[in-house]
Amino acid sequence: MADRVGLDDSSFTIKVNGEKHQEKIAIPNSETAVTILLKKLKKYNLIDDPKEIIGIGHRIVAGGEEFKDSALVDQETLQKIYDLKQYAPLHNAVEADVIKAFMKFLPDAAEVAVFDTLFHQSLDPVHYLYSLPYKYYEKYGARKYGAHGISVRYISQKVAQILNLDIKDLKLIVCHLGSGASITAVKNGKSYDTSMGFTPVAEITMSSRSGDVDPSLLPFIMKKEDINIDQMMKILYHKSGLLGISGISPDMRNLRSKRNLRSNMTPLKGEKKARADLARNIFINRIIRYVGSYILEMGGLDSIIFTVGVGEHDYGVREGVMDSLKLLA
Repeated sequence: MADRVGLDDSSFTIKVNGEKHQEKIAIPNSETAVTILLKKLKKYNLIDDPKEIIGIGHRIVAGGEEFKDSALVDQETLQKIYDLKQYAPLHNAVEADVIKAFMKFLPDAAEVAVFDTLFHQSLDPVHYLYSLPYKYYEKYGARKYGAHGISVRYISQKVAQILNLDIKDLKLIVCHLGSGASITAVKNGKSYDTSMGFTPVAEITMSSRSGDVDPSLLPFIMKKEDINIDQMMKILYHKSGLLGISGISPDMRNLRSKRNLRSNMTPLKGEKKARADLARNIFINRIIRYVGSYILEMGGLDSIIFTVGVGEHDYGVREGVMDSLKLLA
């Protein structure tokens, strides 16, 4: 994994036979990341020659309404992925650059794009349309697209397997809680409703993304702060969420209460602790709102699943959400 590409503290991590190897190394761009990956695969005897690689899968966040299925990537498909960056400004352009780098170094390998939005193609218009003039959907595709679909589909199938039940008989809620976060209702094996919207900045509070805000707040703040739309979007994507509320960190691990803290961290005190607790409580509250509404939408619940970093490792968040469901027991 190439982490923090383009930043001063970039690193590369590879896991071989259960052993993790991490190196602090300059990774200025996607081409460098791919070069390092191919060298590491050879170094750890995972391949003898890069030409052995015959296929590469790419997770693409936004497929819009353009892609109804996974796609083999050619130049036309690559351009479409790049053009869809308007739906995922933090992701699609970068993902297109990664594909381009692999195409350069491994020209004979098949490149396959798998889209996070595909799983949510099953949404009903009642769930994906906004209460805006319908012409904006017709002209610009202004609708909810969702995200994290690749993960949610896999998790749903895995849960059905573990429970030894037919997925078509299950009502599930998957809480994908990482730096980006979403809640998805899965009914009869299909995405029934999901919290992420037109772009991945919508709905629940995230690490540095705002989630839902009253739209009229945006021009209000822009006028008060004398900033333009690009600066406002930067605030919504990079300076809001847990970071914006706490004023401390976008990383939930740095905001944990004393009983749920990593052993090498100093507990927060005073105003810092109060702000961190507030950020955590808002995060939990927004999850509860969606979980509750989705239970009602589906007419019940068979299982709730927490995934990714926060979902897997922060029992305080899980406890906060599950406590709210006691009335259903």
